[in-house]
Amino acid sequence: MEFRWEIKSKADQSTVQSLSSEINVNPALANLLVNRNVNNFQEAKDFFRPDLDKIHSPFLMKDMDKAVERLIRAIDHEEKILVYGDYDVDGTTAVALFYGFLNAVYPHVDFYIPDRYQEGYGVSERGVHYAAENDFKLIVSLDCGIKALEKVALANSLGVDFIVCDHHTPGEELPKALAVLDPKRQDCEYPYKELSGCGVGFKLIQAFTEKTGKNASHLFGLLDLVAVSIAADIVPITGENRILAHYGLERLNNNPRPGLMALILAGKGQRSLQELLDNRQLLQREMLQLKSDKDIEISDIVFRIGPRINASGRLEHAKASVELLISQDIHDALRRAEVVEDVNSARKNFDENITKEAIQMIEDRDQEKPFKSTVLYKEDWHKGVIGIVASRCIEQYYRPTIILTSSNNKATGSARSVYDFDIYEAISECSDLLEQFGGHKYAAGLTMELDKVPAFQERFEEVVTSRIADIHKKPVLEVDDELELDQINYKFYNILRQMAPFGPGNTEPIFCANQVYAQNIKVLKDKHLKFEIVQDGQVTSPVCIAFGFATYYEMLRSKMRFNIAFEVRENTFRNTSSLQLYVKDIKFD
Repeated sequence: MEFRWEIKSKADQSTVQSLSSEINVNPALANLLVNRNVNNFQEAKDFFRPDLDKIHSPFLMKDMDKAVERLIRAIDHEEKILVYGDYDVDGTTAVALFYGFLNAVYPHVDFYIPDRYQEGYGVSERGVHYAAENDFKLIVSLDCGIKALEKVALANSLGVDFIVCDHHTPGEELPKALAVLDPKRQDCEYPYKELSGCGVGFKLIQAFTEKTGKNASHLFGLLDLVAVSIAADIVPITGENRILAHYGLERLNNNPRPGLMALILAGKGQRSLQELLDNRQLLQREMLQLKSDKDIEISDIVFRIGPRINASGRLEHAKASVELLISQDIHDALRRAEVVEDVNSARKNFDENITKEAIQMIEDRDQEKPFKSTVLYKEDWHKGVIGIVASRCIEQYYRPTIILTSSNNKATGSARSVYDFDIYEAISECSDLLEQFGGHKYAAGLTMELDKVPAFQERFEEVVTSRIADIHKKPVLEVDDELELDQINYKFYNILRQMAPFGPGNTEPIFCANQVYAQNIKVLKDKHLKFEIVQDGQVTSPVCIAFGFATYYEMLRSKMRFNIAFEVRENTFRNTSSLQLYVKDIKFD
């Protein structure tokens, strides 16, 4: 797929020069930092040395005092507490965090995750009735509830109090809960607005710990779950989230909880989980190796850990993921992870098979006429993976995409968008054809009557055709800066590495080098390339790894000049480390 490069503007040069001098880094690194709002020595110190002592007081959050007082009263009166969470990664980690914390100090607590297919997203009537019928006097909802006006009112009528912990944008009216914790409330003065749902639950535990005078050292042990939620829910890794993610990754790399350790071992794929269960010495060796490597990053959570946690909620019931995350024993965790791994394998099969069908449908349809959007419907596609399929289709056909399937005699779907195109607004122009819809600029969900699908396909195509511009038709590669090859060395890389954890708001830096040519070119596994690049006037000729670029072999071999976009990484092979450039794109003049 061809990218449109967007090279960021140079930062204010006086600020760059000042920062470069203050912290003794070269101007290219200082420019990178200033473009990330790091402008002086103190801001650089805060950025490079995250400090748990600098996270905000939880009592700055609106209603926190009410929430803590109600939680203490429930415990003092030995009331039953129900921890209620959504079925995605943020929700399940939040439930594991809050339930795990409470259950260690208080026996009258349980958790509840709604069934994706029978109850749908968020707080459900069934869940509220379950609480009332089982004598729960307090529900603490995590990663959901901010728009559950009717469900909270139902709970109130049944004598069940509600504490809402959410991070989604509220509607015009808040639920009539005893406490509503959400930094995005308009009347909430909490300094950091981008916490994950699990992060809001963490703040409630922090406040409870402070109010009751309990030892706060255990809070660090919860941060592996918070880091997983931050990565998987794609919230900005800035401010307080950066501190929480930094220490959460430290926990993941040094002493993760058994459930996450089991998922990390599954993600490595070097040994089967059954093999590790059968051989305790091998298990101990693999666990020690992981702790020695200390190489778990945000990307590992996004691509290896998160999808496995999500799989249960997509295909079966997310309760299995929570039970895995709260497991106290590595052998129990491995057994539970095996079940989750089986579900994840099934999810991959659904994903791959449905994606193939969808791509074939797009190819067949495009033979009739060129389309600006993709709206596909098939009644037997699995509801749990259609969002993934929509994203896969965009990877191959870069256009706003909606994948629909049949559920409860309705057409229900997931929408995904392309760079800077507001798919929520486009869907809203078709609202008269829909029963319900919701979402944001880049992702949405929708439901309609089955017989409305053809009309919706036609209308959505008309809306997209009228709105789409050239800027939306190619994926964008944001390039931080242009480098000369001699600037790439270990001193440069070691400072780059300290800028982690990377994610939204602090993406891994992408650089470009212009007018280079390739030498010592090798094709790897018929798909990938390994080569060195040379630039006139530069001594350094770094090795590049270009995944999926084998079709460029002949052009590179011809010594044609090109511009290259890349990330700087370290490669270790047989105890020898060297810097490599991971190629993002190549452009020939």
